[in-house]
Amino acid sequence: MSWFGVAPLKKFPAPVLRPMAPFLAAAVVIAYGVNSAQTAMMSSDEFKNDPRNPNAKAAH
Repeated sequence: MSWFGVAPLKKFPAPVLRPMAPFLAAAVVIAYGVNSAQTAMMSSDEFKNDPRNPNAKAAH
């Protein structure tokens, strides 16, 4: 099936996942590190009572 003479979804056997695997693994490592750093900063003494902290106790 062609659309104005152009095949819309032509199959091209190019490897995608295997060359991208190191970058995906690095992204997972970076995301874990950022999450750990954010959690450590939110529970530190400096930001424990900050009203912008989602883990801060609500003042009644």
